[in-house]
Amino acid sequence: MNPPHAQESPVRSLRSYLMQRLLISLYLLWIVSTVVGYFATINYANQPYDLVLLQRAHEIAAQLKLGSGEEQLDVVPALPDGSEPGLPDRVQYTVTDSQGRKLAGSGNTLRPITYRRERSGPLFSNSERDGKKTRMVSLTFPSRNGVLQLHVSETTEQRQALIRGILANIVIPQLLLTLIALGVVWYGVKQGLRPLERLRRDALQRQRDDLSRLDGSQAPAEVGPLIDAVNDLLERLKQVMAVQKRFLADAAHQLRTPFAGMKTQAELALRSDEAALKQHALERILTSTRHGTRLVNQLLALARNEPGGEPFDRFAPLDLNQLAQENVLNWIQVALEKNIDLGFEGANTAVMIEGDANGLQELLNNLIDNAIRYTPANGHITVSVSLLHRRSALCVEDNGQGIAQEHRERVFERFYRILGNGESGSGLGLPIVAEIAKRHGAELELKTGNSGVGTRICVAFPLLRAAWTKPQPGF
Repeated sequence: MNPPHAQESPVRSLRSYLMQRLLISLYLLWIVSTVVGYFATINYANQPYDLVLLQRAHEIAAQLKLGSGEEQLDVVPALPDGSEPGLPDRVQYTVTDSQGRKLAGSGNTLRPITYRRERSGPLFSNSERDGKKTRMVSLTFPSRNGVLQLHVSETTEQRQALIRGILANIVIPQLLLTLIALGVVWYGVKQGLRPLERLRRDALQRQRDDLSRLDGSQAPAEVGPLIDAVNDLLERLKQVMAVQKRFLADAAHQLRTPFAGMKTQAELALRSDEAALKQHALERILTSTRHGTRLVNQLLALARNEPGGEPFDRFAPLDLNQLAQENVLNWIQVALEKNIDLGFEGANTAVMIEGDANGLQELLNNLIDNAIRYTPANGHITVSVSLLHRRSALCVEDNGQGIAQEHRERVFERFYRILGNGESGSGLGLPIVAEIAKRHGAELELKTGNSGVGTRICVAFPLLRAAWTKPQPGF
């Protein structure tokens, strides 16, 4: 039983994400503003009413002559009872001694309030009476029998009505402003994302082989790096597709002749009854097969080393001197079969460069193969590695027929062959060398041999920084 696959998280819409964040922020801002406004409203609404309540308490104290030493506690002050229109709050008072015992008053407003002896100012407090919220102020007055306390309380219906009115005038406009801000934000997000929508439509409406750059001129600056990365990817894909198309075109062009020849020779061998003709046809088929195999290998090597063909992460530090020496040993037997003297002249120290070992072996194989092909019997070929200041040179020199000046530029073109040299080839050896050299940032030079005859091809590679040294003769 296969393990259950983890559920893929749904793709989040940028518009939905922005709207969600902004909506939550606006909602929280509205809530905080409402709470702050509520407490501020209570504070500002209580101040004028507390002043009125305190003034009423002083009037009651004056009528009762509290603190004069001749108190008249039997006097009954006229106070609002909540029955008059426009005055819904009911006011009551109580006078107590220092022990909290009621001495006079229109109602029971006793509470466990304890005054500090040093306190002389008014004390405001909130309470509840008969299921209604009240606001009370307490005052102290000296008397012959000790300290008298006056407690005056009133219901808070007027205060609550004022608070509700102020809150309604604060919260409702804030809510409307929040809704308007939400609409403005939604429209702004929509307009801001319109360039991205245009890019999306442009990408969807493209043909599958259209790898032209995306137009990010109207896109937001924050999306610019993403568009640049996509355009860079498209450019690399274009190079890869160009390499593939070129490879297919080259393969179709070059393989058509060998396979047609093999088909013709195979049909001739099948129709003939003579053993000699069959043998000759089989030999031609073998020759065509070898040529086709070499051609395919060269086409693959060329495709691998073209821009976009192989990644650069295969580059690693390597000793060019050792790599060249090991590669020359593989060609000694081939050179001996043609009676050619193949030699190697290396540097005195390791020549460290950064590169692709397989690509450099392909480069050297093509140079040596070309030299052996175009060097007559009893000739000589020298492969050398010399160390220069910040550069190293890999050279292959022969004493063959050489390359005329007018052909030296064109021999690095694909399938270009010099006629009349008596050798069969595909014209891909030196183009492969040129592509590998370009991939390694190396300089390629073709000139006449040091003895005035033959061909000398040198490839100069940059050295690793740790291997920089003084220049030596050689290049």
